Order: sequence, then structure tokens, then C-alpha cells
Amino acid sequence: MRSIVDSESQNQVTAADGEASSPMRSEFAIGTALFLFCVAYLFAFRHYSSLEPDEGIVLAGAERILHGEVPYRDFFSFYTPGSFYLVALLFRVFGDSLTVARTSLAVTGAGCSVITYVLAHRVCSRAIALFAALLATITAVPYRFLVLHNWYSTLLCCLAVYAAVQFIDSRRQMWAFATGSLAALTILFEQSKGAGLCLGLAVGFLAVRVLGRAFLFRRSRSAAFAAGFLWPFIVTFAYFGSQRTITVMLQDWLWPLRHYTEANHVVYGWQNWSEQARDTIFYTGPAWLRILKVFAVSPGLLVPVLPLIAVGLFAYWAFHIRTGKVASVKTNYYVLVSAVLSGLLISVVIVRADIIHFMYLSPLWYVLLAWILGAPELYSRVSVTARPYVVAYIAITFGLMGFALLLAATGAHNLIETRRGLVKTSAKDTVVEYIQAHVPAGKEVLVYPYLPLYNYLTATRSPSRYDYFQPGMNTPEQAQEIIASLQSHDVRAILFEPWFAQKFANSWPGTPLSTIVKDPVADYIVRNYHVCQVLNSASNWRFEYRVRKDMLCP
Repeated sequence: MRSIVDSESQNQVTAADGEASSPMRSEFAIGTALFLFCVAYLFAFRHYSSLEPDEGIVLAGAERILHGEVPYRDFFSFYTPGSFYLVALLFRVFGDSLTVARTSLAVTGAGCSVITYVLAHRVCSRAIALFAALLATITAVPYRFLVLHNWYSTLLCCLAVYAAVQFIDSRRQMWAFATGSLAALTILFEQSKGAGLCLGLAVGFLAVRVLGRAFLFRRSRSAAFAAGFLWPFIVTFAYFGSQRTITVMLQDWLWPLRHYTEANHVVYGWQNWSEQARDTIFYTGPAWLRILKVFAVSPGLLVPVLPLIAVGLFAYWAFHIRTGKVASVKTNYYVLVSAVLSGLLISVVIVRADIIHFMYLSPLWYVLLAWILGAPELYSRVSVTARPYVVAYIAITFGLMGFALLLAATGAHNLIETRRGLVKTSAKDTVVEYIQAHVPAGKEVLVYPYLPLYNYLTATRSPSRYDYFQPGMNTPEQAQEIIASLQSHDVRAILFEPWFAQKFANSWPGTPLSTIVKDPVADYIVRNYHVCQVLNSASNWRFEYRVRKDMLCP
């Protein structure tokens, strides 16, 4: 009899395990399918480029590392080193091409979308969670499909939030270790985002502990979190210590606090629109077309509002965490995630509060958007009535935005055969073709003020330590270093953009006018180099190809 009872109990346990594992298998299948779909969708953007100046910073830095250079010691960067070494590793393993780097970007974007789905699905229906994830796929990474430290750090940030949520649910040491590791790695890919993440995690954990009376960090868990947080820094400092460059590295990491913020200060939600762009959007074409264009750009106005809602929701859940009206697991989740989003908002405001930097974090903002659209704990009579209309508005406007981004990529038919692979642009670019025709691979060409993507695509090298130089942000001492490098390296060719000042009003409105009027590097170039050819970029900016005055043009 006892054996029969034991057998029946075992069958019940087995059935219960099967019932529990079935949803897990289903969620894994959905997550895998979502990931593959997102990668396939983002592949449409791999070869398209508007030849943005910022993209070449990480690519050129990775290229320098492959040639034996060490960041901070051999070339200047105020980025933390993670993105440089990741891209360099990808180049070493899969080949040195823009396609390889862009493929990693597609995988990164797909990973962010999956985390958006997983985090949203904890409190929202599967349909709403998938909706938020697809919004991230079509409007997040495609908004700036550029190989930058921003997207890699966003993925690490998303993973850190996921690990932290798993930790407060399970209280397991492995998730404490993972949370600490991912937070540290986020700092090592982008220090400002990592600092905002750590601030949000600290505030969230403290609120759950003090207000929710949850004992999260016992000694073993605290040790696991500390070990996870410390090991990436130990490895980093050990490596750069062996290169005798720790002091310079720390100086470069802290450099933006003194020099970046002033020139890059903008009003909250700055759209970076030129006067021509404003006229095109709001004043050009028939009324129906203008309305359509306003709908297409309205997500850019909505996204900066989401972090402000996160701050309000954090205050709301922190106030109600003691009531017990909502299950503690869900309350802890809301408090932690909204605290992290609030910390990330602070990091954006301190660095540059324009739409671009908000879009870099949109996979996490869209988790909050999913709450607004479908979290049961936020239901009210008004919200139940309004939600179908809000969902329709979001679907139309974000869909239009995503369609415009996709159309720009798939509609580009101007092909450029570069030394780093095929590139498609919307407009003709004469710069790459001209440099590749007249400068052999491996030779030095200074691109000033900055567009290091040209160096990367043409397989040329900058003679300066500065792949990125912006008058008004970089210092006069650094300008003199560039001049010294031109003299010591006997640089024969320069790609110079004398019309760079036209970009300041829209992109860097905080730039001191004195630095624009008096630019020692530009003055030196004009005095010592003469114009051979005026070239046009795919973004309709003009460059002068100059050679030394004692040389003939090619």
C-alpha cells in the first residue's frame, strides 16, 4: 500500500514539474523566435550608412588595437575600453570589415528587444510585451544603426536589470554575482550609463530593503555581488597596469566631467533639427503630408517623457510598498525597475539630454511603455477606456517612424566599394573614392575636425592621437598636439572640413564662440596645405582634400 501511495505522489510531482516546465519551454521558444526575427530585420541596415562622424571612433580605435596600440597610452579616448576591445576581438575572429561590426550591432539590438519582452512580460500580457519588444526592434537600434559604445552598453544595462530582477525574486548568489558583473561591465563600456545604472540599482535595492522589509543582501549574497562587481575592474587595471598607463586611463575616463558637458549641453529632449529639417517637417507639402510627418516624428517627442513617468512611478510604488495591496514580488519588481530607469535618466541629463541619448536607452523605456499599455496594477476606469486609443496611437506613430527608418536603409542605392566592404548611401559620396584612388592603404591622412569613419573605410591611419577632435570641447593643448603630430609625421595629405562650424548651432549649441572663431589647427592647415579637390560626403557636407604647399596635387 505504501509503495502505491509513494508511486502516486511521485506521479503528482512529475506532473507538476511538467506543467511548470511547459510554460518555460514556451517562453524560451518565443524568446528564440523573437531574437531570430529581430536579427533578420536588423540585417536590412547592415550596409546602409549616412557616414556619420561618430561611428568611426570605435572602429578606428579597434583598428589601432589590432596594430598593437593601447588606448590612452597611444591614442586618446574618453570612452572606457570595453567597446574598443570587443570590436577588435570581432575583427580578429571574423575578419576586419564593417559588415562584421554591423552584424554585431544587429545581434546586440535583437538581444535588447528580447530583454524588453522578458521584463515587460512579468506584469503585462504576452501581446503587450511582444508589442514593446517589436517597438524596440524597429525604432531603437535603427534610429542610429552605428557601431558605437552606446548600444553595447545598453545591452549590458538591460542584462543587468534582468539579473537584478531575478535576484530579488530568487535571492540566489549566482544572480547577485551576475548583477554585479554586468553593472561593472556596463561602466567599462560607458562610464556615464554604468554610473546611472549603479545609482538606480542602489536606490532600488535600498527601497526594497527598507520600505519593503526584504532581506536581500545577507553576507554570502553581498560577497557574491562584490566579487561580481570587482573582477572586471581587477582584470582591467591589471592589464593597463602592465602597460603602465593607469594614471592616464583614469584621467581620460574623468575627462568628460570637465570638457564634454559644456559644449554638449542642450535643453531637455533636444531634437537636433536644423532649420531646413524643421521647414521640411512642419511647413513643406500639403496639409495631409505634414500631418503624416508630424505623426512620424512624434515618438521623438514622446520618448523623453517616459523617464519622467518612471520617476513618478518610483515614488508611487515606494510609497505603497508597505500596504501589501499588490504581491510583494510584483511590488519589488516595479520599485527596482523604476529606480533603475530614474538613475539612467540622471545619467542622460548630466551628459547630454537630447533625443539621441534617450533613444540609446529606449529598449528599457519601452518596458515602462508596456506598463502604461497593459500592467494590471495600473488599471483605472480612465485607463481602461483610454488604453485602446493609446495603443492605436503608439502603433501608428512608432510604425511610421520605423517605416521611415527602414525605407531610408532599403531605398539607398548608391554603392561604395570601400577597403572595408560594401557601403550603401542615399546620396553620392566622392570622398572615399578619391582617397582610395590617391592614398595607398596604411598611409596617413588626417581627417579634421573629425570623421574617423573615412580613415577606417579607406584603411588609412590618422597621424594624430585624436581620432575625435571637436573645437570647443577638446582643449587648446590637445590642438597643439595635433599640430605637433603634423610636423613630426611629415603628413602630406589632409581631409579638411572648413564648413564644420555650420554644424555647431544644431549639434553643439553650448560651444563657446571664441573656439569657433579661433581654431589653431584649422589655421595651421590653411597656412601650410593647399586645396586640390573639393569633395562631397553622403551627408551633403563638403571636404577639401589638401596636400602640403611644396607638393603637387595628385
